[in-house]
Amino acid sequence: AAGVPMRIGANSGSLPKHLHGLAQQDQAEALVAAALEEVELLERLEYRDFKISVKATHVPTMIRAYRMLAAKVPYPLHLGVTEAGTEFAGGIKSAVGIGSLLADGIGDTLRVSLTADPVKEIEVAWEILKALGLRERGPVMIACPSCGRDNVGVESLAHVVESRLREYPQAFEVAVMGCAVNGPGEAGDADFGIAGGRDVGFIYAHGRVLRKVSSETLIDELFREIDRWLEDGMKRPKRLKMAKPAALAMAEASLIPLD
Repeated sequence: AAGVPMRIGANSGSLPKHLHGLAQQDQAEALVAAALEEVELLERLEYRDFKISVKATHVPTMIRAYRMLAAKVPYPLHLGVTEAGTEFAGGIKSAVGIGSLLADGIGDTLRVSLTADPVKEIEVAWEILKALGLRERGPVMIACPSCGRDNVGVESLAHVVESRLREYPQAFEVAVMGCAVNGPGEAGDADFGIAGGRDVGFIYAHGRVLRKVSSETLIDELFREIDRWLEDGMKRPKRLKMAKPAALAMAEASLIPLD
């Protein structure tokens, strides 16, 4: 009467007793069988406003069950890894399970289940959708791993940038690079980027080296450029292909005068 769809289906922890034997042989098949029994019941009642879930704690079982179910029914599927665990481990399991299915075009709604603050569940769900390019919500940050060329402490730099990016609702991409070797290529694919150097840093915008600034002001100057771009209507110029070798691009960038 309220027009709210019903969620039906099965969970690996609460299968009907008559399917326990099948579950011991193939839990994915048991999950699908349990879900189809509920589908048949509602179809007999001529009720079809529902979505189906077949959640399991074991990620490969969950993926297989949803793929089997998707081949058998035309109804929306609600994705999830049940009892996934704590924020870190559970987030990874959810990303692998839910992300694998979404990448194959399977799934209509989702729930990330974590032993954590429910707000974290929403954050992980959004990151899964953003990583697959299915939804846009706020900025995306990419950052290189730390290595011997790291001149600025890229881990701490990335954490500060990521924290400040949470204040922005707009969708754009920012790259944080620890040196100017990977900076020209990696930051060139982002809307904005920074690359660290010894006592100086480089700011990139839309595939171009924009400025060379002091390391102490690098983050503030990056966000000053981002804010200016947002105020100007987020206009993206035509991208330049980074065809130059990294060493040459780095050498040219080093000749830019310090602001």
